[in-house]
Amino acid sequence: MGKAEQTAAPDGRRLRSERSRNAIIEAAVALMEEGVLVPTAQQVAQRAGVGIRSFFRHFEDMGALAEAVNGQLGDTWKNLFTGGDRAGTLDERLVHAVECYANAYEQICNVMLSTAAQRWRYEFLRRNYARALRGLRHNLNDWLPELHALPADEREAVDAIASFEMWHRLREHQGLSKENSTAIVTKLLRGLIPDR
Repeated sequence: MGKAEQTAAPDGRRLRSERSRNAIIEAAVALMEEGVLVPTAQQVAQRAGVGIRSFFRHFEDMGALAEAVNGQLGDTWKNLFTGGDRAGTLDERLVHAVECYANAYEQICNVMLSTAAQRWRYEFLRRNYARALRGLRHNLNDWLPELHALPADEREAVDAIASFEMWHRLREHQGLSKENSTAIVTKLLRGLIPDR
């Protein structure tokens, strides 16, 4: 076997291994998005088209897979909440902010529920969730600098109203439409933010 062939073989194995690993991560995400909030290793392996032994060669346990999934989705989630038109009057900016959050929450709903279902089990999920909440708070401050003037208890109320948990309650448990839920969140937030 020539030198080029010796180099090609390990590279080919490494590429196949990376493809299998990525397929496992993508399968886990797909299952969560479909509503399988805590997929098993067998379910993920079957969806990815790999054997269970191959699954455990890549991930020693489901915690390792959850960490890989979380790492892959982190930037995607962050990008859903950034950008948008942040100019205009308070009312215009508030509408844009709530619409941005509503669209993001709709897109990541099942993955958020999956994270909530598994947070008790994994410390890294608890840390990442706390960091995400701080990021959402900072992001909302950027949309609405008026929030800086609120007393501490009212600021906490703003974070609760703008949260995924509030959105999920309105949409899932109270059965409201996206439009009605958006209107309620906007109205509640507007009631807490004084005009300059």
